[in-house]
Amino acid sequence: MSTRVSARLVFILGGLILLLWVAGVLLLMYQAPTGTPPYVYWREGILTTLVFSAVGAIVATRRPRHPIGWLLLAMGLMGAVQFLSGEYAATTHALGPERLPYGPTAAWLSVLMQTTTFFPLLFLFLLFPTGQLLSSRWRIVAWTAACGVSLAIVTRALNPSFGSFDNPFGVGATFLDPIGAVAIWLTQGALFGALLSLVVRLIRSRGEERQQIKWFVAAAVLGTLALFGDSLLLPQNAGGELGNWLWPIVFASLPIAVGIGVLRYRLYDIDIIINRTLVYGALTVCIIGIYVLVVGYLGAVFQARGNLAVSIFAAGLVAVMFHPLRERLQRVVNRLTYGERDDPYGVLARLGRRLEATISPEAVLPAIVEDIALA
Repeated sequence: MSTRVSARLVFILGGLILLLWVAGVLLLMYQAPTGTPPYVYWREGILTTLVFSAVGAIVATRRPRHPIGWLLLAMGLMGAVQFLSGEYAATTHALGPERLPYGPTAAWLSVLMQTTTFFPLLFLFLLFPTGQLLSSRWRIVAWTAACGVSLAIVTRALNPSFGSFDNPFGVGATFLDPIGAVAIWLTQGALFGALLSLVVRLIRSRGEERQQIKWFVAAAVLGTLALFGDSLLLPQNAGGELGNWLWPIVFASLPIAVGIGVLRYRLYDIDIIINRTLVYGALTVCIIGIYVLVVGYLGAVFQARGNLAVSIFAAGLVAVMFHPLRERLQRVVNRLTYGERDDPYGVLARLGRRLEATISPEAVLPAIVEDIALA
């Protein structure tokens, strides 16, 4: 696939993901005043969908033959469909089927997308960072993943019910239970094998590739712990909103780890693009967080949650903080990306101080070489 064709495909997929995501957010905002619970995975839909899609779009555009970017994009697309259909089902439950039909079908699609997401996730673990399996012997892990996820999709698709909805395509057959058990064991075995392949890559790797894998291994381990239970990472009484946001944040660390590998260790040679993505992505999250906190706090204090003055004040505060916040985030990201090379004048100033100090003649040349290399 040529770069031009891949760029067009990424543009189409990215636009579709964005439309689905915006529609899901609008449904969430429309459903919220009813007082009924929103879609249970709305946090994942808001956060991880955008992160996976953004990193995947960048990588797929610049390296169209590499599967990593397309796997991330696939997860972003599946997450967007899951978020929209899940929130549609929740809104149907809140308003009633007479006002918003096809709620059970939307719930079915949401559950199906949630299960299907495991397919690109497992192969992301297996193929990072080279895009290929470690060797032909690891094909059994790939086949195990494919079989496990496929069986899980079948059992979830035919399950009699999803929460408060009856599955319009469900069957009451008893054979689904043993098939579901086999699917769970196969999928967990494939996940263990995929994580093991990352560890083997880490042990065998050297230099730059080793640094790439370190970030991803850390994120993969955290994601696995969060997947199998928040209690492994948080005390039992932690709960609350922190516990609710734990899995989305940890799950979003996977594409971020890929981005750090791209950014800091030149995996795909797109430093500048990733740099800007990280800066403005973090800036967007901070601005939204500040606005929500200010509006929520002032609304609680003055009992004026819908007051226009509160919203105007929050918007003004965000506008005032925008520039200094962007500058600070840019410095942090540059430091992460380029290390001391982001401040060459500081490096040269340190070189001057070292040369002014009393050092032996034999140490002068190594000191110059070391500091100039950092600049």
